Amino acid sequence: MKTPSDKNYIVAVCLSAIFGVLGIHHFYLGRYIEGIIDLSMAILAFYLYINGLVLWAVLVFIIDSLHTFIITILLLTGSFKDGKGFYICYPGQKLT
Repeated sequence: MKTPSDKNYIVAVCLSAIFGVLGIHHFYLGRYIEGIIDLSMAILAFYLYINGLVLWAVLVFIIDSLHTFIITILLLTGSFKDGKGFYICYPGQKLT
């Protein structure tokens, strides 16, 4: 049996859609390792850009953005778990 999370679906989706490349949604959901990785990638992209390595900065940013896009889709479909392994359910989602 799948168990629903106590985390708010709307908050999780909005954080992922707006601040996803910074990993804020992962911190909210209790997935701290993933949050640190996302935040580190954003900082790395900024650092590379500032130091003139624009191509590398764009590559890192694209990878981070694709990851965020996938996580947002998983959240929207109710297929993503929080840090405790519980599903972030959309309103009315039936867990079997």
